Amino acid sequence: MAEYSYRASDFQGKIVEGSIEASEERSVVERLRERGLVPIKIGVASAGGTGRLGRTVRLPSLGGGKRTVRSKDLLIFTRELSTLLAAGIPLDRGLTTLVELSPNAELKRVTGEVLQAVRGGASLAEALGQFPNVFPSLYVNMVKAGEIGGVLDTVLIRLVEYLESAEDLRDEVRTALTYPILLVIVGGLSVVFLLIFVLPKFASMFADMGEALPMSTRIMLSVSDAFSSIWTLPIALVLVGGAYGLYRYADANNRYALDAWKLRMPLVGSLVRRMEVARFSRTLGTLLSSGVPMLQSLDIVRAVSINLVIDQAIGDVQVGVREGVGMSAPLGRSGAFPPLALQMIAVGEDTGKLDEMLVTVADYFDGEVRTQVKQLTSLLEPALIVFMGLVVGFMVISMLTAVFSINDLNV
Repeated sequence: MAEYSYRASDFQGKIVEGSIEASEERSVVERLRERGLVPIKIGVASAGGTGRLGRTVRLPSLGGGKRTVRSKDLLIFTRELSTLLAAGIPLDRGLTTLVELSPNAELKRVTGEVLQAVRGGASLAEALGQFPNVFPSLYVNMVKAGEIGGVLDTVLIRLVEYLESAEDLRDEVRTALTYPILLVIVGGLSVVFLLIFVLPKFASMFADMGEALPMSTRIMLSVSDAFSSIWTLPIALVLVGGAYGLYRYADANNRYALDAWKLRMPLVGSLVRRMEVARFSRTLGTLLSSGVPMLQSLDIVRAVSINLVIDQAIGDVQVGVREGVGMSAPLGRSGAFPPLALQMIAVGEDTGKLDEMLVTVADYFDGEVRTQVKQLTSLLEPALIVFMGLVVGFMVISMLTAVFSINDLNV
């Protein structure tokens, strides 16, 4: 017999902790269930009586304490709710437990309001739909389909898989780009420091030389004067804000042309195209496998699309579905989808396994995105190092050339 420490949830959703003597963890689980408790975490107690809780039905804790709900917070919330429902916990008790567990203040508040709405007679989808900034339309509609079909726990598992795939890809891309971004920031700050604080000291030395200065030195001193001006930062902010405003509020034709150009850009265009195809395929495949009707699924996918070329392609697919044409032909006319993706989607339509094939397409192109990001970063890092070296080298050589010119004049 060994002493096991446990953390469990009672019928009101409150957290209960204690210890039980048993021969194995399975016996602890059975005894807790006999008491009407749902085991959350079980482990062998230490000799001093303080539990060293280890393996078993463990619900990951939500990180943070911030007033925002990140995608990772939503992922863990969904995983926890899925675990509780799969263990046979009623929905209201599961939500009560999540309110107790969540250290994220904003998510705790939202979950509490969702719980009150559910207790008031609303469905979970209706309650979640009150918070579109936390639960996107894709999430709410999948939950709605799961409730209608009586397979909410299964739909939540699919949601977990969807959110995990998106989070994993985002983390990999973020990790791959961290070093190049740091390199650009550090190199840029170094150059700005030289232009603002170092080169002006040389300017006073060269003030009397006038046209005798080499062309490269005069260029560097002019750039240094521009950076040292008090108007430089306001002008830069106005230019950046104006460019963003033009992009944000451009008419549909200009936005479409810009989004089409993004898909054709050298090197980066193929990466953007694969990311868009993967997002479209995974979102639509997840919705269809969860029981959401095709046209409603396409509406949701179109709402979350950020590229107007893809958006228009989805609109053509909606027309094609209504006319009985299918998906692959309208997508092919858009020119945005690679032939392999179109072929796999056509096979899915022919075999009646479109949802599975769409997820397969998403997995394939997610892998392509990861591979291309690694290739681009492997080329980008040495290119940035060489570029920053050339910039700094040009600045140093320009100043040295001017110093040598002074010596030549003195001679």
